[in-house]
Amino acid sequence: MAPSLSLLLICLLALYTPVTSKKECGRPPLGDGKELEGFQRVYSPGDEVVLSCKRGYTPTSGSRTILCTASGDWTKSKLTCSTKSCSFPEALNHGDMEFVDIVYQSTINYTCHEGYTLQGASTIECLYDGQWSDPPPKCTPVICGLPPIPKYGKMVYDRKLTGNTTVFGFGGTYECFPPLVLIGNERGSCSTNGDWTEPPECKLVTCSAPTGIINGYMTVSDKREHGFKETVRYGCNIDYVLDGPVEIECLKTGDWSMKPACRASCKVGIKRGRILYNGKKFWIKDFKPNKISHADVVLVYCMNKEKKCGYALSTQCIDGKLKIPECFEEPSDLTYKFNYDSLPSEIAQC
Repeated sequence: MAPSLSLLLICLLALYTPVTSKKECGRPPLGDGKELEGFQRVYSPGDEVVLSCKRGYTPTSGSRTILCTASGDWTKSKLTCSTKSCSFPEALNHGDMEFVDIVYQSTINYTCHEGYTLQGASTIECLYDGQWSDPPPKCTPVICGLPPIPKYGKMVYDRKLTGNTTVFGFGGTYECFPPLVLIGNERGSCSTNGDWTEPPECKLVTCSAPTGIINGYMTVSDKREHGFKETVRYGCNIDYVLDGPVEIECLKTGDWSMKPACRASCKVGIKRGRILYNGKKFWIKDFKPNKISHADVVLVYCMNKEKKCGYALSTQCIDGKLKIPECFEEPSDLTYKFNYDSLPSEIAQC
């Protein structure tokens, strides 16, 4: 065979010989908190790369090196990156803080209670180096001036006052010089808006001469004006009961407190029968004197004709009036005298 022909055949065979190529690796998977320097897209088998932790993360364990294998896969990374933490925040006096975590990029929101002002950042963030972006703020009280003092009055402070300023919550009690009366707020304090609460006034208060009550009397006979907190007592005539306070007082409004009234007693208006009063049974002829006081309760007996049993029903004396229940049936004189054991009060009770 000619040498030139042999060379041609060898070249043709070379074209059809299979070529075995090695697979390449893409960029390695990084996972949380990891990073890789450089921007190389493709790696050859045998190439090694070194992983590191991102800013704000700390390596805790495992090798940083991974290898591109002939199969085009990376060896498994054993590097672990944990998020950096900041110090636990101290409690905010007179305020609140809101946060979920104290790791890198976490935030804390601060607010102050009513009457206090935030001094510092309202939000701070945990930075990559484990430090907070700002120092924690403080809540300082609202500042007021000195309290307004009413004419002819004074204020007794809750604690010692120093200087010409006061702070939120500082306060005291107002007093008027006798015989003047304090009208308005008895206490004052430095409020949330930096002003003091509305001060009271000191006034001379008198009430007109007290008047009597029907069927009663007063313990004083002089018809004069009375000053604030002066009192007058009342009583009732015989057979009347005092309904209300025994004593009335001159109020700071210049009016008297509510007067009592004298209420009349009541007569039990039945002629024949038995009643229950103060836990005891009485035949009406033996109930002497036939009188109960205002607001007292007496029970009369009625008949349940269907069940043939008796029952007691109450009624109350209201200022001389006592209504006998409609179910009460007064027995005849003969029944009352000779067959009284058949009355509703004497038979079995329902």
